[in-house]
Amino acid sequence: MQSTLYKSLELFIVFVLIPISFAIDYSVWIKLGIGVFGFIYVIYVLLRVEKIKLKIAKQLDWKTFWKATAIKLSLIIIITISFVWVTDSTQLFNVLLNKPLKWLMLLFIYSFFSVYPQELIYRTFFFKRYGSLLKSDSLFIFINAILFSLAHFFFRSPLVLLLTFLGGILFALTFKKTESTLLVSIEHAIYGCWLFTVGMGEILGFPS
Repeated sequence: MQSTLYKSLELFIVFVLIPISFAIDYSVWIKLGIGVFGFIYVIYVLLRVEKIKLKIAKQLDWKTFWKATAIKLSLIIIITISFVWVTDSTQLFNVLLNKPLKWLMLLFIYSFFSVYPQELIYRTFFFKRYGSLLKSDSLFIFINAILFSLAHFFFRSPLVLLLTFLGGILFALTFKKTESTLLVSIEHAIYGCWLFTVGMGEILGFPS
C-alpha cells in the first residue's frame, strides 16, 4: 500500500474516478455506498497505514490564524456581497432574514458533517499520503485544489468549480502552514457558512 504505483492508482480512483462518477445519473444509494466505503477506506489508511493520530495539537498559533482568516474573510465578504447584489439582489441574506432557524440548522450540519470529513480527505489524508509524490509544493497545492474542485463536479456549474478551486487553494495553503485539520476545517466552515448566509447557498447545494 506504500508503493508509488499503488498510491498513484489510489489517488486516481479516490480523487478522480469516484468524483466524476457522481456526476453520472445512477442510483443515489449506490453513490452513498461508494461514498461511505471510500470514507472508511481513507480513515483506515490514515490510522493504520499512515499512523496518523486524530487529535488537536497543543501548540496552535491561534492569533496568526484568526488574523489571516479575518483578512481573507473581509475580502470574500466584499466580493460576494457585490456579486449577489449585481446578479440577484433578492437573494442577499434571504435565508438569514426569512428563515433564521433553518439558517442555523444548516450551518451546524454543514460545519460538522460536511466540512470536517472533506478536510480529513482532501487535506489531512491527501497531504500525508501523497506529499512525497511531488517535489514542488506549488504544483502539489495546485493539484490538490483542482481535485477539490473536481469533487464538486456533480453540481455541473462552472461557478461552483471556480469557487471550490479558489477555496481549495486557500485551504491547502492553510494546511501546509499549520498542518492542522482543526484550523483548516474552521476556516472552511467560516467561508462556506458565509456563502450560504450572503445568498449563494443554492448554487452550492444548500436548500433555500
